[in-house]
Amino acid sequence: MSLNLATMLTETTRGKANHTALIFDDFKMTYGELHAASNMFANALANTGIKQGQKVAMMLPNIPQFVICYFGILKLGAVVVPLNVLLKAPEVAYHLQDSDAVMLIAWEGFTADASIGYQQTETCKHFVMVNAPGSQALPEGIAATSFQVMMAGTLPIFEMAATMPDDTAVILYTSGTTGKPKGAELSHLNLFLNALVCATRLGVDWRDDDVGLVALPLFHSFGLSAVMGVLLFVGATLTLMARFDPIKAYEIIQRDHVTAFSGVPTMYIYLLHHPERQKYDLSSLRICNSGGAALPVEVLQAWEREFGIKILEGYGLSETSPTASFNVLFKPTKPGTVGIPIWGVEMRAVDFRDKEVPIGEVGEIVIRGHNVMKGYYKRPEATAEAIRDGWFHTGDMGVMDEDGYFSIVDRKKDMIIRGGFNVYPREIEEVLYTHPAISEVAVLGIPDAKLGEEIKAIIYLKTGALVSENDIRAYCKDRVAAYKYPRIIQFIDQPLPKNATGKILKRELRAL
Repeated sequence: MSLNLATMLTETTRGKANHTALIFDDFKMTYGELHAASNMFANALANTGIKQGQKVAMMLPNIPQFVICYFGILKLGAVVVPLNVLLKAPEVAYHLQDSDAVMLIAWEGFTADASIGYQQTETCKHFVMVNAPGSQALPEGIAATSFQVMMAGTLPIFEMAATMPDDTAVILYTSGTTGKPKGAELSHLNLFLNALVCATRLGVDWRDDDVGLVALPLFHSFGLSAVMGVLLFVGATLTLMARFDPIKAYEIIQRDHVTAFSGVPTMYIYLLHHPERQKYDLSSLRICNSGGAALPVEVLQAWEREFGIKILEGYGLSETSPTASFNVLFKPTKPGTVGIPIWGVEMRAVDFRDKEVPIGEVGEIVIRGHNVMKGYYKRPEATAEAIRDGWFHTGDMGVMDEDGYFSIVDRKKDMIIRGGFNVYPREIEEVLYTHPAISEVAVLGIPDAKLGEEIKAIIYLKTGALVSENDIRAYCKDRVAAYKYPRIIQFIDQPLPKNATGKILKRELRAL
């Protein structure tokens, strides 16, 4: 039996061809037009020589072309590799090479890093530029094709590839303790069932006129699957924001009568505390979801007091497609928890022997079900370490209460969640260790009222070295994405504390 994730779009189009699918500022596109455009792009890919199973990377913001390309790639039976739009050239090159991507589709505004990274890879053979309206610019020094030219003359009819349910649909990059990003292989079935379950099993009463604000980046698992996938599955209208801004979000909610909003805690904090919030009519909102990081209970309660809407909090990871648990509407919601496992998914808290701990005790969260990835692309050892006896080990520490609700209390790994984005200290430390003035460094997260966590680097300089905090920040800015560089720099005058094996003791550094 075949299954292609793009069936979500084709089936919704069958019943709602004339319904508005996408809004982007003044631009609107119906489901019929979106379906046809994605067919045209699938034909364009085939004309370029892209084959079923090959990897196509996209470095695009939340614009209509993201959705068109995403479903065009899927319809061809190729694999989508979404890239964070903030990646620098060396990071772009790594992702393209690691994923074996044969094509990179990039927004004009990201030309510098995208084109340089593209040139540094051997596997990637095609560069497609998505231009801003009215622009025909192409990057210099490489053979590139514009999206518009690529689409010209292609037919709006395409026979969708008969992919198998366990074929890889998307490779989403995440990171581990090594600091090197790993590609989580998500199958057509993983993503199809995650969207279906979230659309139909959380108790949300979806309506024909629902409009969802897509402010979360679509290259992230939350935005890609839990927002775009769900909204398209139910046939809602998606109004796109290229980059989150509180005032712009207010304007869109009021203009498009937005009924559904999903965000990370940082977004809710900015919206809740913005001094101009009272100027806008948000009365159309009736569905609010949060994920990506723990939502402070006081923010959740303040939002409900201010706007009269409950925020339903959930939990998931890129490796779980992403949703694993949620506060559902047909059961009591519990502020401060991430709810219960979604339909078809099991969760446990286990000890270091992988034995389930008693109710109320803290253990590592492990997950089993239709949402768990196939594995990490080309990393069998990392896959075997993460998925043991069918259970995916999240590295997050949590507790289950007597009603089966889970709370995330800590992280086993050193991962930092800054504004909903995952930042892995080892990756930043490796960059900092290349600085000629640095002898030792440790990167850690510290609490931040708006972002959840902020990134701090504690540095021990080489003897006689002179360097400023701004020098360190500038050095990092040139080498890692903007959300990753440390904002807080602390120099210390002695080597970092270590244990007997030479491992730096971050728990002691947190007290500095």
